[in-house]
Amino acid sequence: MTVPLLLVIVIVLVALAFDFINGFHDAANSIATVVSTHVLSPGLAVIWAAFFNFAAAFIFPLKVAKTIGKGLIAPDAVTVWVILAGLIGAIVWDLITWYFGLPTSSSHALIGGFAGAAVAKVGFAAIIYAGWTKTLVSMFVSPFVGLALGLFIMSLVSWIFRRTTPSRVDRFFRKGQLVSAGLYSLGHGGNDAQKTMGIIAILLYTYQRSQGQTPADVHIAIWMVLSCHAAIALGTLAGGWRIVKTMGSKITKLKPVGGFSAETAAAVTLFGNSYLGIPVSTTHTITGAIMGVGATQRLSAVRWGVATNIIWAWLLTIPASAAIAALSFFALHAAFGA
Repeated sequence: MTVPLLLVIVIVLVALAFDFINGFHDAANSIATVVSTHVLSPGLAVIWAAFFNFAAAFIFPLKVAKTIGKGLIAPDAVTVWVILAGLIGAIVWDLITWYFGLPTSSSHALIGGFAGAAVAKVGFAAIIYAGWTKTLVSMFVSPFVGLALGLFIMSLVSWIFRRTTPSRVDRFFRKGQLVSAGLYSLGHGGNDAQKTMGIIAILLYTYQRSQGQTPADVHIAIWMVLSCHAAIALGTLAGGWRIVKTMGSKITKLKPVGGFSAETAAAVTLFGNSYLGIPVSTTHTITGAIMGVGATQRLSAVRWGVATNIIWAWLLTIPASAAIAALSFFALHAAFGA
């Protein structure tokens, strides 16, 4: 079936809208700690994060984009309607969780939506189980890696500066947190923007096939890289203040040294996953790191009730976005014969 070029352009714009919402939804991940410790004002913090979100375009290899484009869903099972329905599922779930202030994973919303629409189209034969294994393992492991690294870095820093006055430690890490926030935002942009690139790349691959062409592979062009990083950076500039409050103060109270430790732990985790091509959840990672930092004070310093609500939202993200995407596909099928 021939696909109209106009429809492809519309879906690219929807994909970039998702990337914008991703930046908007996940802005809290990048700036919550640096805002809650009063190192930067909210306005300066989003500018700082957005800059590094975009700069990541020139640093990371495109391994995550390739995983999304051809490592989770069989390319031959994908149609433009599957992609559109998947994006609708991800966007709707992101907006629902933003409204309730829940820092869920935009990444898992995207892959859940993509999978739900593909399964609605052709059944479970569309799923590439090997690609899903590392993604789902990462879904459960990344918060614990972030937590362990946050706990370790905070403990190490506390030992190194044990003879330093609290006021000097505070002054030092107010500067250090600018670096750690920048590194985390690099990791966030390097992992999350690539997920939308993968979706756009498989969309163009599908369009070329509908035109009778035989593309050799799912190709990621430079315009996809720059437009996706620009969209996520602009979304970060728009902020996401409901979630900032949850991330910055409801989980645990942070000082600059704690913010530095959490951001550094999360950045290390994201850099590693990006180079391995794993579409890790940036939200899971930073939340785990914040919990780890809080736990170095005492376990009661972490508001485990808030953390439990966040975990439930994580667990629901993939099935909920998949269900919304499947319903969207059926609606598109009824309306347009998708």
